[in-house]
Amino acid sequence: MLKGNHILIVDDDKNIRKSLGETLKDEGFVVSVVDSGASSLKFMENENVDVVLLDIWMKEVDGIETLKSIKERFPDVPVIMMSGHGTVETAVKATKLGAFDFLEKPLSLEKLLVQVNNLLEMKRLEEENRVLKAAVERRFQMIGKSHAIEKLKEQIELVAPTNSWILITGENGTGKELLARMLHRLSKRSASPFIEVNCAAIPEELIESELFGHEKGSFTGAHSRKKGKFELANEGTLFLDEIADMSLKTQSKILRILQEKKFERVGGEETIETNVRVIAATNKNLEEEIKKGSFRDDLYYRLNVIPFHVPPLRERKSDIPLLIAHFLKLFAEENGRKPQILSEGAQKHLMDYNWPGNIRELRNIVERLVIMIRSDEITELDLLAVVKEFQMATLEEDLPSSCSYREACQSFEKEYLTRKLQENNWNISRTAEVVGLERSHLHRKIKSLAIEEVR
Repeated sequence: MLKGNHILIVDDDKNIRKSLGETLKDEGFVVSVVDSGASSLKFMENENVDVVLLDIWMKEVDGIETLKSIKERFPDVPVIMMSGHGTVETAVKATKLGAFDFLEKPLSLEKLLVQVNNLLEMKRLEEENRVLKAAVERRFQMIGKSHAIEKLKEQIELVAPTNSWILITGENGTGKELLARMLHRLSKRSASPFIEVNCAAIPEELIESELFGHEKGSFTGAHSRKKGKFELANEGTLFLDEIADMSLKTQSKILRILQEKKFERVGGEETIETNVRVIAATNKNLEEEIKKGSFRDDLYYRLNVIPFHVPPLRERKSDIPLLIAHFLKLFAEENGRKPQILSEGAQKHLMDYNWPGNIRELRNIVERLVIMIRSDEITELDLLAVVKEFQMATLEEDLPSSCSYREACQSFEKEYLTRKLQENNWNISRTAEVVGLERSHLHRKIKSLAIEEVR
């Protein structure tokens, strides 16, 4: 029983208001009573109400007209109608106007309590579902205002409502799954399942069973019938991630299903029809894979109806501050913490880095910082202490593979001193103090390393 919820009783019969109110209070509910439809609307303008119990036959404005007004002004508040002179016609009319139920007087208090508790439980589940959906949408949203991302958002808005098949390309960690989920969420299939298949993670001998399902006894270990991903995704979206990692044999079967829109489970004879929207993704160049003979050209053309390309993070660096702020807030919420801020020095390191792992790498680093650093501000020293490989990765990424140890050390030293000079506005004395060198020694280093002032 969901106690503590606020119930408003609207009835012009004083005895019913009194007896019904006392019963509901005894059950642990907060109860308010009014004697007219006009009074109920005025009350609801100033108080939060979880359920309204509304009599139909009242003086001046009856319950049906009051129900209309409540649903216009407070559409999320459920209403249970009550009447001692109810007819089927009246009950149908009330239901069409949005009433949750219609109870006849004299009321069965047991039935009323069951209905109220069922209604409140349903309302709680709906609210929980809204919160979960909002959390999912927050986690799977495309962050950025760069030209590349704005173009991608425009393309999503245009294509999502259609049933066209889509091929998404992009490096690992760029957000191909996120894009697929956005396309599903904004499609006409959003109320149906979004089923993901990582083609690279399923062993070759099991992928047919995963995709098409199997019958009991069709192979060793098949102890019961199992539905495959195509069947589970019916009326919804099937996301085939890393499509290029499928064998040619499996590619052939996928192509047949896409063409015929029907299949049989492994070991089965029943033909199962399917209606799915297929979104495929890969980090490989499929045209090159076709030339090598490892990907079917007919499957490529079947999938590549609408192509999407997700740019790597190094091509949209202006989005990095927005992504950092988003991840800082997200992980603070998940860990019950106050959102932290990033110092200019730490943010500069993150901006200068080339991000070979793209957004996934940035996300992981921010999560690590939120967990490991307890202060309100994450500094450059915090970043380099927590992510120890980060400074070397940042400074070494442009080194040629053939450079010697001496050349690598000089490159590291030049980059390090240049950054420190920039951070200290090219003040030699201040920089020397920060890096722990004598002023004359720093001067010699600047000359020997050919460091030029850049502002």
